[in-house]
Amino acid sequence: MKKPTENPADPFKKALAEATKVMADDPELSVSYTVDPSGLSGDAMRLPQVSRRMTRDEVLLARGTADALALRHKYHDNATHARYAPAGDMARDIFEAMETARCEAMGARDMPGTASNIDVKISNDAARAGFDQITDRAEAPLANAAGYLIRQLATGRDLPPGAQNIVDLWQGFIEEQAGGTLDGLKAKLADQADFARFTRQVIEDLGYGDQLGDDPDAPDHEDDSEDDQSEEDQQDEEGGEEQSQDQTGEADPEQTQDEQQDAAEAQVSMDEMADEEMGEEADMPDGEAPLEPPPPAPLSDADPDYRAYETEFDEEIAAEDLAEPAELERLRAYLDQQLEPLKGAVGRLANKLQRRLQAQQNRSWLFDLEEGILDAGRLARVVANPTTPLSFKIEKDTEFRDTVVTLLLDNSGSMRGRPISIAAICADVLARTLERCDVKVEILGFTTRAWKGGQSREKWLGTGRPQQPGRLNDLRHIIYKRADAPWRRARENLGLMMKEGLLKENIDGEALEWAHRRMAMRPEARKILMVISDGAPVDDSTLSVNPANYLEKHLRDVIAMIEKKKWVELLAIGIGHDVTRYYDRAVTITDVEQLAGAMTEQLAALFDHDPRARARFLGIRKAS
Repeated sequence: MKKPTENPADPFKKALAEATKVMADDPELSVSYTVDPSGLSGDAMRLPQVSRRMTRDEVLLARGTADALALRHKYHDNATHARYAPAGDMARDIFEAMETARCEAMGARDMPGTASNIDVKISNDAARAGFDQITDRAEAPLANAAGYLIRQLATGRDLPPGAQNIVDLWQGFIEEQAGGTLDGLKAKLADQADFARFTRQVIEDLGYGDQLGDDPDAPDHEDDSEDDQSEEDQQDEEGGEEQSQDQTGEADPEQTQDEQQDAAEAQVSMDEMADEEMGEEADMPDGEAPLEPPPPAPLSDADPDYRAYETEFDEEIAAEDLAEPAELERLRAYLDQQLEPLKGAVGRLANKLQRRLQAQQNRSWLFDLEEGILDAGRLARVVANPTTPLSFKIEKDTEFRDTVVTLLLDNSGSMRGRPISIAAICADVLARTLERCDVKVEILGFTTRAWKGGQSREKWLGTGRPQQPGRLNDLRHIIYKRADAPWRRARENLGLMMKEGLLKENIDGEALEWAHRRMAMRPEARKILMVISDGAPVDDSTLSVNPANYLEKHLRDVIAMIEKKKWVELLAIGIGHDVTRYYDRAVTITDVEQLAGAMTEQLAALFDHDPRARARFLGIRKAS
């Protein structure tokens, strides 16, 4: 028996993990390699996956990410950061970006080799975000530009082209508004608290002072809190003395004897009334006793412990309500133009799927029945022999006439560009194809209303940042096409996916549960849910204050619930992301160009006449 060969990337991974622990000055640091987004949570670090091929790009990105996160772990103090962090979204993003730049600049000063490694990570992040394609300053994120500029000024290094592009767009504005403050940058780097105060001044110079919140260094801030507490304690004591004096029942010396007698009689009457009420309550049957209000229903049926800090700001919205008709028409035209070369290939795959489905939908009849539609072809027998009974027929039910398919599309920022364009056109063509085969199709999308937390996070900050708040972003669930709506009415809606600023973060578990609930209310006998995604659940605001696997665990719980109930046939397609570790029936594609073929093949397989697939389907139907 051959001994399994060792993964050639394992020695590199082990060496990089050990070097990262040394650089972070934390031997207890846990380092893992994953296809999920990289990040740092407590003493756990996630680095990009390195395949067996160990390509140059993979190795350099892993080293750059490891260095950046190790420096953050070494030079960053969470308590200091939380004390000075602003309350508003834009101010907080600038604060985070500048703190990251400070940690990387400190590393470049103490360990010069880290600077070139981190350049690779910055280049990769900028390319994924499309920073090199931006020409309008309004589209360039100010926070990223500020962070890159701070790193450039602190280290004297040139930035990668994508990062340099957005710095060029904003540098004039930043230096005009905050040039005087930036002159003292290098003297502030070593002390995080001093640098935090410096950053808050830059934010104010840039015009976001109203988002800073209270000054944590105000000399009278703590004194005011102590004085307020003392006043409250004093009021409580005075109130307690008054209450105890009232409860003694001692009469005022100036009270007349008649007043005392009236008061006594009134007290007797109240006592009698109280006795009567108690008697009535004693005689009341147990079933009529007032009931305590029921506890609030859990947010998730899959995991009662999963929670959101605030659901008031979540929205479920139709696509046509997010843009004007003229804008939808323009976006749809843009989508068609972008994918004109691809539409032919997608159309051929869709036609192939349609032929496979219609081959199973050939009309067939049951004859010689006692009721149904009169069989005109056999009337000649009745004419020849009037004693012959009439013959009736009925059409056999087709397999797909009672089926609904939901396409759930990931509308996260990482899908921006060609992936979301291809997903939109594939959904469009498949909806049209399945509609011809009497299969109803619903198209849904999921994202968030804001980057890194929205109004939910603002409310959490305003209430003192309680621990373990749960989900801290505002959901946006989009209905592009309802199952009962014809394709022609929803065609323009799919262009909304091209809208700038729509794609943000992805909370997959709640989106999947939302789609499942919608399908569960449908009358069709067979329900198919297809999920298209390019990554694990990610929401920075939620993961920064909850366990690192909080959203991923909920997604797994929802999938387990759906597959256990078997009301819906669930399948998934991952674009460059291994979804087979989440879903039992899934496929992963490495190139977005393969999406159309994967979608059509997966759907065709479900409708196939394969006896084993059909047996599985009948077993599901019987169990449900």
